[in-house]
Amino acid sequence: MMTARKAAYAIVQTVTKGADLAQALTEYRDNLVDSRDRALVTTMATGTFRWLAVLDHVIGQVSRRHTDRLDTEVINVLRLGVFQLLYLDKVPASAAVNESVHLIRQLGKSSASTFVNAVLRRVAAKPSEFLLPLEPSDSDSFETKLGYLSLTCSHPRWLVERWLLRHGLQDTVCQVRFNNTPPALTLRANRLHIGREDLAELLDKQGVHTRPTEYASDGLVVVSGNPYRIPVSLQRLFLAQDEASQLVAELVAPHAGHNILDACAAPGGKTTALAATLFSSGLLVAGEIRQRRLKLLRELTSRLGATKTRLVQLDLRKPAPFPAVFDRVLVDVPCSGLGILRRDPEIRWRRQPPDLKRFATMQLLITSHAGATVRPGGHLIYATCSSEPDENEEVVSAFLDSHPEFESVPLEQLGSLPTGLRRALDKQGRIATTAATHNLESFFATTLRRRRA
Repeated sequence: MMTARKAAYAIVQTVTKGADLAQALTEYRDNLVDSRDRALVTTMATGTFRWLAVLDHVIGQVSRRHTDRLDTEVINVLRLGVFQLLYLDKVPASAAVNESVHLIRQLGKSSASTFVNAVLRRVAAKPSEFLLPLEPSDSDSFETKLGYLSLTCSHPRWLVERWLLRHGLQDTVCQVRFNNTPPALTLRANRLHIGREDLAELLDKQGVHTRPTEYASDGLVVVSGNPYRIPVSLQRLFLAQDEASQLVAELVAPHAGHNILDACAAPGGKTTALAATLFSSGLLVAGEIRQRRLKLLRELTSRLGATKTRLVQLDLRKPAPFPAVFDRVLVDVPCSGLGILRRDPEIRWRRQPPDLKRFATMQLLITSHAGATVRPGGHLIYATCSSEPDENEEVVSAFLDSHPEFESVPLEQLGSLPTGLRRALDKQGRIATTAATHNLESFFATTLRRRRA
């Protein structure tokens, strides 16, 4: 247990200082031998960021100190301890308290051990004492609704205020609850080697039970079992990928012989899906700006068998080194990530309102340079994993205003698409998934066509 707590602390401390949660999990969790330890580390680290507002509220009430006044080592040990006491029924309260005290001493903060002990013992003694705002009704004040959404549901106040104004109370409550529910593992069958039905049958024989995704053609949701404990030789048959992300690759809809550019390709889920669609026909170029991510992309395409993909280092903040030769260009732009808070809960605390304008400016620049590589009659697919119009509809509108050679492609002109994808599209032919409508993360994608001369 102590090994797991040390790893969880290292992850929380590293992410608090600005690291990416997924990278920190890989660094500190994946070298643990016991799978139960790895599972506990994941639960503790992601849960701490998921419920950060509640944890800090309880710590502040008990200690009568604002968390900003506590050393980062102390506050993060307390956060992990309070999370265990409030949210992990299988962890004995005595273990959560005693191991937290032991941990703070190991960190060289022995002077804080009495404080940590006192705070956690009080929380353990009366966990129901720390009242949070109750779920409001439509007739309650806007301020009351914000209090519930930001504190009880542990989301930044500025963000839930935007959602509340745009979507209303019911859909916003649905969204924050969705974000606070740990996601099931979703796989995509690697059609370079196997179809979805055959993969499901193979996994079932390995003790991994799945169900088909509702919208994505190649997706499987893991119901029980661990697909990463099956023989390594079989793990090239699938890739973990959110269902909404799978839909974006389907919207590209390449035809045999097409030239395709995946302009912002890493980590490679959409790239390898496109490779499976093209199989051996056409040309697929995958671009990525950072060498480290390009290396990971190369490793993934090799592992999944997408070896004919051409990988290039590509910085679309500058004009592209390609002429207008591509039939399909997917530009999955860097964004705030506010649509994937269920999978990456730390993002909610990292983003601030000015970030949206900063991302939108960069997104428009990248899209403009990507658009220059689309041949007349070809498609530019703009995509984000953001929930915010600033990065979605508004960027597309600004691009069309400044690039009259492009036009939106409505649903009736998109041609033959998989049935599931078509059901997920809105009336404008766009992917705009939400928790309330689709029970999916918030992804956005739309198809723009370059007019023929």
